[in-house]
Amino acid sequence: MSSRTRIIVLHMKEIIYTAIFAALAVLLIILLIVMFRPSGKSAASGEKKQYTPGVYTSTLTLNNTNLEVEVAVTDSEISSIRFSNLDETVTTMFPLVQPALEDIADQICRTQSLENISFPEDAPYTSQLILNAVTQAVEKATVQ
Repeated sequence: MSSRTRIIVLHMKEIIYTAIFAALAVLLIILLIVMFRPSGKSAASGEKKQYTPGVYTSTLTLNNTNLEVEVAVTDSEISSIRFSNLDETVTTMFPLVQPALEDIADQICRTQSLENISFPEDAPYTSQLILNAVTQAVEKATVQ
């Protein structure tokens, strides 16, 4: 056995190509892991799509006057509730309609539930009519 020294000649170009290909291979592996791992967002948070996003309306009739209740929803929450065609005639005839709607809308948006809504003592009947109209609009938005 002879112990000769071997000299290996590497060109700088080959070293650079090897480093680039190694980096691309690592990048590809990371990309595949990120793309094909199971999404932990929906399972971990417990949120699922409850509503079809949009604005849904329902009609409320007070003394032969039709009011439209608009309910705006995102895919997981009720974002706002309002009257779309409330005019001065209705507010004059029914002065507690707007405050009752604002109170109900605040409770629903805060709790994200149509259950256990407390009505003001001065307008329980009107509040129940408003809640029924809101419930109808939310049912239209609910994902089947």
